[in-house]
Amino acid sequence: MPDFPAIEQIRAAARRIKPLVHRTPLLTCKSLDQLCGANLYFKCENFQKVGAFKARGATNVVYSLGEKDLERGVATHSSGNHGAALAYAARCRGARAYVVMPDNASPVKIAAVQGYGAEVIYSESTQQAREAALDEVVNRTGALFIHPYNDYRIIAGQATAALEMIEQVSNLDAVIAPVGGGGLLSGTALAVSALRPQVSVYGAEPAGADDAFRSLQAGYIIPSEKPDTIADGLRTSLGDLTFPIIQKHVTAIVTVSEGSIVEAMRLVWERMKIVIEPSSAVALAPLLTGSDGIKGTKIGLIVSGGNVNLDNLPWQA
Repeated sequence: MPDFPAIEQIRAAARRIKPLVHRTPLLTCKSLDQLCGANLYFKCENFQKVGAFKARGATNVVYSLGEKDLERGVATHSSGNHGAALAYAARCRGARAYVVMPDNASPVKIAAVQGYGAEVIYSESTQQAREAALDEVVNRTGALFIHPYNDYRIIAGQATAALEMIEQVSNLDAVIAPVGGGGLLSGTALAVSALRPQVSVYGAEPAGADDAFRSLQAGYIIPSEKPDTIADGLRTSLGDLTFPIIQKHVTAIVTVSEGSIVEAMRLVWERMKIVIEPSSAVALAPLLTGSDGIKGTKIGLIVSGGNVNLDNLPWQA
């Protein structure tokens, strides 16, 4: 059996990162409850350091490194949130950070990565181009590659969001998390299955980037090719570490349309008065559209982040 992070490792990650990340609030909204016919609990990682859950995993990795590794610096490829998180964690430990970003990345996310002191290297938006550019950076700098999601230390760090949620609300029937590379969903599934095995865990992803849905159906990883979605944080493929966890512990993955993502995002802004990004809205969208299979009267939603280009909101003409 794969050596998945155990609940002890997740709790150790929570202790390690506690001084450096926020314990994010759990919010509710009666009008959204009425629309969805359930009691919803929003774990608001949009209020997290760097504006996304990614701060948890990146901080866990960087603070797990020895001094010799730290001297090399750290490098990654990212559409934004993981890059900002790694830059933040590296700055906290006084280390250099290098982030390969697609040339079509959100300007807000590019500015955030640079704001935390990382060197940004641009590449074409394909997975192959990003990985090739990263190889060049690692060869040039000697930096240590920190994968955005396919790393057990990352997964354990991301799992701490669900660990907190379980402490904040009792008797959940289900938890929904967005899925791109699978770090958040696999971490969520590990924490929930260890502490509340009766709770169902679902993944949600855009229909235009439905590789996780198809992979789970097929029983093997189907790479994401030419994903077409506003949810830029969910355009990546599953990893060989995240996928087996999802296979074992996730009840199902549901897909949602671009229209429902925009609707969910706008509703949260209007009804809850909080800023979330499209990738976060993907977790709510299935409940608005009545997706089959998701059952429960008390449902926890992981709001993954809130980094949005305010000059280009999806409902603007």
